Amino acid sequence: MKEDNFREKRIKMVDSQIRAKGVVGSKVLKVMEKIPRHRFIPENTKAHAYADEPLPIGKGQTISQPYIVAYMTDALNLDGSEKILEIGTGSGYQTAILAEIGREIYTVEVIELLATRAKKVLSELSYTNIQFKLGDGNEGWDEHALYDAILVTAAPPKIPDKLVEQLKIGGRMILPVGVTFQELVYIEKLKNKFRKKKLLPVRFVPLVSMD
Repeated sequence: MKEDNFREKRIKMVDSQIRAKGVVGSKVLKVMEKIPRHRFIPENTKAHAYADEPLPIGKGQTISQPYIVAYMTDALNLDGSEKILEIGTGSGYQTAILAEIGREIYTVEVIELLATRAKKVLSELSYTNIQFKLGDGNEGWDEHALYDAILVTAAPPKIPDKLVEQLKIGGRMILPVGVTFQELVYIEKLKNKFRKKKLLPVRFVPLVSMD
């Protein structure tokens, strides 16, 4: 399929799957129209790259549904100045979206094959504000803390304490939480506590530990 055809599909995806469902942040919509989602998925699923569904990327992992990617990014209310931690590089698609909007991106992936593939694609797309780590997402990336925002793309059974610790005061985190039943949760870290809000039911792959 030609790149022009993929671009048409991206514009349609944003209009029908994202804007129509209530995501209105102009930065997020613009970035979703720009980033070639088909570059982040296996060759045999490229025809479905802009469908309203998650897609397999290997090793039992998925690239999230476009609406959920946009919703989670929009919920963080990024202004472009943020240092962001992403837990679960996966395909690298969400990483690219964060890199377009945020200042510095630190992304952690536990599966080496996926980390290597994502790093290659993101390099080919000329992103220079992303640092990569192969490791356990439950532990975050303490070396570069504190973070303005944290986005988690796989579901832990409960909110990892280490991630809350690595969020700066006033920082925001969004993540799916749960096992059989999962909810997308938004957290804002305050001086002596954190404010938590449940957003919507979701279905993500589990957050894998290195144990």
